[in-house]
Amino acid sequence: MNRFRAFLARKNIVFSAKRYFVDAMGAMAQGLFCTLLVGTILNTIGTQFNIGFLKAVVVTLGSGEGALTYTIGGLASAMVGPGMAVAIGHALQCPPMVLFSLIPVGFATNALGGAGGPLAVFFVALVASEFGKAVSKETKVDILVTPIVTILVGVGFAALIAAPVGAAAAAFGKMVMWATELRPFFMGIIVSVVVGIVLTLPISSAAICAALGLVGLAGGAAVAGCCAQMVGFAVMSFRENRWGGLVAQGLGTSMLQMGNIVRNPRIWIPPTLAAAVTGPIATCIFRLQMNGAAISSGMGTCGLVGQIGVYSGWVSDMAAGTKAGITGMDWLGLVLISFVLPALFTWLFALPLRKCGWIKDGDLKLDL
Repeated sequence: MNRFRAFLARKNIVFSAKRYFVDAMGAMAQGLFCTLLVGTILNTIGTQFNIGFLKAVVVTLGSGEGALTYTIGGLASAMVGPGMAVAIGHALQCPPMVLFSLIPVGFATNALGGAGGPLAVFFVALVASEFGKAVSKETKVDILVTPIVTILVGVGFAALIAAPVGAAAAAFGKMVMWATELRPFFMGIIVSVVVGIVLTLPISSAAICAALGLVGLAGGAAVAGCCAQMVGFAVMSFRENRWGGLVAQGLGTSMLQMGNIVRNPRIWIPPTLAAAVTGPIATCIFRLQMNGAAISSGMGTCGLVGQIGVYSGWVSDMAAGTKAGITGMDWLGLVLISFVLPALFTWLFALPLRKCGWIKDGDLKLDL
């Protein structure tokens, strides 16, 4: 047993929740962002501003009616599987030969996983990475052994689990979306609060939303919850952190407050209550839907990705003929849910907590 532990230590194989569900999942979201999300944004910009090179077909695969054509954005989106797998491998500190071998593994897994492909890529990339690390530099023909083992293990494991894992993730996501359509008030509260809390925790709400394919009304509630946490903490802590903190949390991440939350969990109450209010307002009053990339549902106001995702969904719906046009009510709902209401409600909920001493000056201070 000691020899096995020494081998794992030498290979930097660490079985821990932090490495797998914090580091790897966070990296997976970055891989999603740099491929699928950026590709969607580029396509939307090209279409809306009539930019020729962004609308032009740059790659054609096949010929005739079955030919597949790709714009620059389309190519970026098509690389989502490899992007996620390599990002996960990087988080696991894979050697270069293992890291590069994850490219075909990610592509195959995402294709086999269908709508729930991102979750399948997460599990398969973890296994392929650790097996690849285990054999890396153990033989004199490492240049052959390491990529062959990584690819065979990864694609073989994907053949076994990608389809069922992807189907399960997609089914669960559809169940959440169906429940939100059926009970928009209560599910609006639940989805908004849960996804908002996950956003602030050191795990990736974006990756979870992408893995579940969370769009539609449920996606809109998720956006509301994320905005409540980010904008809420930014406004609530303005007296301590001023403009730097406003930008860092409002356009960056509320995860910056995690250390303060551990010291005083009560500071989490106002933005979480704000999420419980803005969630059902989003679903019941404004019918705010995220019909862009599912990863955008878990991004909130981070780089305004959530808002861009909602807008790209409007554009896609109009192109599909399911939406007549973008109305003033659409814009009002997006602005209120994303910025105004989270700031207002969090500030209001924080007032009595400050007066009774549950939140004291300095409790929200960040080292910026």
